[in-house]
Amino acid sequence: MPLILLLPNMVTILGLCFGLTSIRFAFEDRFELAAGLLMLAAIFDGIDGLLARRLNAASPFGAELDSLSDFVCFGVAPALIVYHFGLGGMGGTGWIAALTFAICCCLRLARFNVAAKDETNDAGSFTGVPAPAGAMLGLFPVTLHLAGYVDLRDVQLLIAAWMLFVGGLMIARFPTISLKAMRISRDNAVYVLLAGAIVIGLMLTRLWTFHVGASVLYLGLLAWGLLRRRRA
Repeated sequence: MPLILLLPNMVTILGLCFGLTSIRFAFEDRFELAAGLLMLAAIFDGIDGLLARRLNAASPFGAELDSLSDFVCFGVAPALIVYHFGLGGMGGTGWIAALTFAICCCLRLARFNVAAKDETNDAGSFTGVPAPAGAMLGLFPVTLHLAGYVDLRDVQLLIAAWMLFVGGLMIARFPTISLKAMRISRDNAVYVLLAGAIVIGLMLTRLWTFHVGASVLYLGLLAWGLLRRRRA
């Protein structure tokens, strides 16, 4: 087989390496590197699927590899990072919160794998918060501290409640937005490109502030979607 067909799987493994290494840095109290590597894992998770579709290299093996990598990167890694960051002082209670988050991610991925094989599944939206988005939300207490806003380690019970809340969002049954389903008019394309440049600039200069802002914006979009759904 052509070597290029292995490229999506190689990108998946690279993302998995980022996720695993983030755990190492978390236990060395280097939370900047841990959170940054987890964000890279999320970016590479989007790239491998795009490459597989563009290269026509999708395969059952690649799908299973991607799912297993997602569980490690977006279930296990954020749970351990946040546990070491602000839940260790709670003993068993903190561990239960981290454990629940990881299990919810596992259940979310299992449901997604089953739904992906269902031809009647709506590809225009997700059911519940996707695993990468859930991981980024799970890191919210860490990036709040890194951005210099507030240190929630003084209120560890709040961090535990947040992890349970995000875990619940991942296994929820309500539809959430899918970027792949979004469409823009050609007249607005230039504004989207400009917004993309601003986002990249923020990521390169104010990464933790960007993460905090993006998390709040995403939560706002979720709330807006739920309100629209109830009014309909």
